[in-house]
Amino acid sequence: MIQRIQTVFMLLVVLIMVALYVWFPVVKNDVGDLLFQKKEPLFFILIFISIALAIISILNYKKRQHQFVLNRLNILTNLTLLGVFVYRSLTVSGETLISEKGIGMFLPILSIVLLVLANRSIKKDEDLVKSVDRLR
Repeated sequence: MIQRIQTVFMLLVVLIMVALYVWFPVVKNDVGDLLFQKKEPLFFILIFISIALAIISILNYKKRQHQFVLNRLNILTNLTLLGVFVYRSLTVSGETLISEKGIGMFLPILSIVLLVLANRSIKKDEDLVKSVDRLR
């Protein structure tokens, strides 16, 4: 299980999402209204779904097609999370707060890249198994 590269990629996704939740910034606008907060239900739910999908995908290492589908769902979840981040950042007034958001907004992009790499590795494994079955 752990010796496969896609498992390493998915473990990195879990670590990135946990880091996103733990070190997620609290950003306020000029008036003092909260724009980002880690305890906000939408962010918490999307991050939790991403972590859960990655862990379930890791545990389904014998079912490659199921892993592939779970990773695709995880990519959609991360795209939704990224969209929410971008939408919220566009509501920020002033240039000073844009630079203070930190790396938290870019972690879903890194997670998507790792999930795409994991899906490529799963596809290679599936093709290898199909080619061996064809030789029998």
